[in-house]
Amino acid sequence: MSENFQLVVTTCPTAESAQNIAKLLIEKQLAACVNVIPGVHSYYEWKGSLENTTEYMVMIKTRSDRFNELQMMITSAHPYELPEIISVPITAGSQAYLAWLDAQVSKSK
Repeated sequence: MSENFQLVVTTCPTAESAQNIAKLLIEKQLAACVNVIPGVHSYYEWKGSLENTTEYMVMIKTRSDRFNELQMMITSAHPYELPEIISVPITAGSQAYLAWLDAQVSKSK
């Protein structure tokens, strides 16, 4: 059962943008739970310049069959030109939690 689920990660520049994405994904039933974690320090090269920013990590629990729609929703709501959107399969987890996750995420909208 756990192979049907994913942990999707993105980062946002502000608490407001992270919270907006979290609320949108829950309201659209694309995610069962979204964690917003402040104070993530990110280092990366962007357009030839070394960047060092403090961001908000957004951890999204969803079903695998909703990933494409979730990705489109994040992309349309995200303030970055190129948002990080990474999906990691959930290979194990509490069966009770995964059943709840499954029930929270709509089959389709």
